[in-house]
Amino acid sequence: MVNKVTLIGNLGRDPDLRRLENGTAVAKVSVATTESYRDRDGQWREQVEWHDIVLWRQMAERAETQLRKGMMVYVEGKLAHKSWQDKEGQTRKTTEVVVSFLRILKGREQKPDANDVAEAPAAEPGAGARALSDFTQGDGDH
Repeated sequence: MVNKVTLIGNLGRDPDLRRLENGTAVAKVSVATTESYRDRDGQWREQVEWHDIVLWRQMAERAETQLRKGMMVYVEGKLAHKSWQDKEGQTRKTTEVVVSFLRILKGREQKPDANDVAEAPAAEPGAGARALSDFTQGDGDH
């Protein structure tokens, strides 16, 4: 069985880092993906989808220092579904992408600070984007 998600999109906000009681770092961020299509009248339209992204441990700590709103990222991970009761007692559900690999494809419009992001080669020859940084999960699942 396979539970794998691959996204290329832009960060909608800076990462929100917090620590669990045991000290484990977890960061959340949103990624927007855009699909273009022609409507019935032949006009081009864009459909934007927002994805909730979760990073754990060292990836979360690196995300806090290196990721910024507007950056284009490549994300690999798995879907995780959560449900909880809100203050009014209503059941709420959400779907998140738990990240196993993240690569920055393009920085913000302003140049990132050279001390914040290390330059690295693209993942594949001819990928069309110069990677600025890799994030990999090296300590197993959370």
